[in-house]
Amino acid sequence: PQYGLVFDAGSTHTALYIYRWPADKENGTGIVSQVEACTVPGAGISSYADDPAGAGASLKPCLEKAMKIVPAEQQQETPTYLGATAGMRLLREQNSTKAEQVFAEVAKAIGEYPVDFRGARILTGNEEGSFSWITVNYLLETLVKFSFAEKWEHPRETEVLGALDLGGASTQITFQPGVTIEDKNTSVFFRLYGTDYSLYTHSYLCYGQTQALKRLLAALHQGSSSPQRISHPCYPKGYQENITTADLYDSPCVRAPSTPSPAQVLTVTGTGEPAACSTAIQKLFNFTCGANRTCGFNGVYQPPVRGQFFAFAGFYYTFHFLNLTSQQSLSDVNSTVQTFCKKNWAELVETFPQEKGYLHMYCSMAIYILTLLLDGYKFNEYTWSNIHFSQQAANTDIGWTLGFMLNFTNMIPTEALEHVKGHQPSLWAGAVSFIVLAIV
Repeated sequence: PQYGLVFDAGSTHTALYIYRWPADKENGTGIVSQVEACTVPGAGISSYADDPAGAGASLKPCLEKAMKIVPAEQQQETPTYLGATAGMRLLREQNSTKAEQVFAEVAKAIGEYPVDFRGARILTGNEEGSFSWITVNYLLETLVKFSFAEKWEHPRETEVLGALDLGGASTQITFQPGVTIEDKNTSVFFRLYGTDYSLYTHSYLCYGQTQALKRLLAALHQGSSSPQRISHPCYPKGYQENITTADLYDSPCVRAPSTPSPAQVLTVTGTGEPAACSTAIQKLFNFTCGANRTCGFNGVYQPPVRGQFFAFAGFYYTFHFLNLTSQQSLSDVNSTVQTFCKKNWAELVETFPQEKGYLHMYCSMAIYILTLLLDGYKFNEYTWSNIHFSQQAANTDIGWTLGFMLNFTNMIPTEALEHVKGHQPSLWAGAVSFIVLAIV
């Protein structure tokens, strides 16, 4: 078997995925499997802007683990990539020199290992969305399937699925709309296994959950009557924390007030009011569309959602915690979220003692997800049942990394190869020689 390594350098953390596939099947057959996923300790590489060497060092424990899995004699031909997403997109906007330094250190660290390192780069939002779409459909065998006739075929009558991704700094929607896409910037075209796919894809930067909730906190701060106290309707009643203005306004997604005050400590107090929470979250979006135009939000063109969708990453984690990943109806989801959001802090800590780190944020994350899916992407009570919340398909994590590797190692050919096999070459040679001799 052959191996491939892909680092997913997200905004909040990095993970290394180790893939394997049979050597004779590299071109045009779909049997790549995930051997291991290793979470890199610490935050995302963009958090090492002031310590680039630390970004490189952080990858080493997972690289060591990979070297124990990939046989030594195959390591030098193991393609290895690092793809960074919205965290590094933001750092590049803030300070491109620091972003380049982080990449240089990351490349240096990976270069110390005997692998075929093919580079570290920032994926565009459209690439992130469309590679995730390839991963979902590849794993669910809607692109290619091993038939009873023992050959790889494009499955007839199979609808492809859409992909919904929610990271820390951006969110992506990708699907096959069934209508002509009006805006070229949101269109991507693939020819996979002999079939054409015209997809709609868009990535919203600053609408990943970490950045969106930071923007929410900043909006509450700027609307507060007291400059050092923030009442937070999405945090549970009885919860309190201190944050500094420096931490709150440290991202290009968060607009600092026109007269930024010197670094001061702010006290955030939860009030546990789901209706007020929902109103505050809606203000992070602009839902109006121009005349004669269908859109998602912020004026971005989007055709109506169509078909089944897989919602993964942040969508899955929050809904899994709330036990809402079993195709519950929208009214059940709403009532579960409302009930959870009304619980006070003491009650939550007693019920979920292991979850203390994120516990105060689940209500705001759940309401944010509902607002994004219903008001942003325009799902409704009828199309809600088409969304499947899932972390994996076919024992493989869903995300952009598998689609990226399939694409870049050319394991998905632009055109499916037609294997025309007659007799073995030695038989042909013998037959031709026989004919020639017979003629002579």
